Amino acid sequence: MSPNSKTRIRRFSPLQRLFHLLLILCFMTQATTGLARMYIETVWGQRLAWVFGGYTPSRTIHIYVGIFMLCIFALHVLYMLSKVNWRKFPGSLVGPDSMLPQPRDLKESIQHFGWLLGMAKAPRFERWGYWEKFDYIGVCWGMCLLGATGLLLAYPLVASRIMPGWGLNVAFWVHKIEAILAMGHVFIIHFFIAHLRPHAFPMDRAMFEGSVDLAATQHEKPDWVARLEETGKLESVLVPEAPGWRRAFHYVFGYCAVALGIFLLIVALVNSLSITW
Repeated sequence: MSPNSKTRIRRFSPLQRLFHLLLILCFMTQATTGLARMYIETVWGQRLAWVFGGYTPSRTIHIYVGIFMLCIFALHVLYMLSKVNWRKFPGSLVGPDSMLPQPRDLKESIQHFGWLLGMAKAPRFERWGYWEKFDYIGVCWGMCLLGATGLLLAYPLVASRIMPGWGLNVAFWVHKIEAILAMGHVFIIHFFIAHLRPHAFPMDRAMFEGSVDLAATQHEKPDWVARLEETGKLESVLVPEAPGWRRAFHYVFGYCAVALGIFLLIVALVNSLSITW
């Protein structure tokens, strides 16, 4: 096969991939600094904090990276609003290219579960699967909840002027529980779906290269490929494989992130009974 053979479908733009890259770096930083502070009573937590200069610097980094994440999220919201066809609003919010949940997603999720049990045919997914929409909405929800409670905790004196002291205690537990849920989802469910399931193994490079394998996509999301063929857009979105050195870099970077996430998850669970909750 020629190196220039177009065997992949362009799926994400460079700007979308940049958003995802910044999200990876910020989330990993927040997870590490957050766990370092949560587990500071343990030797492991103290060593994590040492990487960032100690307990107080870990808190400072956690706050400012969190603020940076909120800025990225705000820019992403503006970006998404710019993509809405306001002339056809609200009809433009639905359709196969929309990330908003639709009745089809519920039907496909039930059919997919039935297929996993050997009781139904595999659903014919479009551009976005129901799990991808769930991931995306989960990130948006987490950014709002973690961002709001994080700001209250980062600036308690200002927050205490607009809410009672017990509200900060509630914000603390909401922030902690949501952070644990977010890390558990990313480090277990998201990593498995993105990299370890048969269709994606050894790694889904879509968010790194911006494209997906045509043959695999025809099998997993046949309705998307069929729509592109019917509208005559398939040829325009076909791209060749990335150079070998770039693929190697993507594998190294991706699996470093996976390894760090799994390491944080396992060691945090092992030490969970050694901290004051």
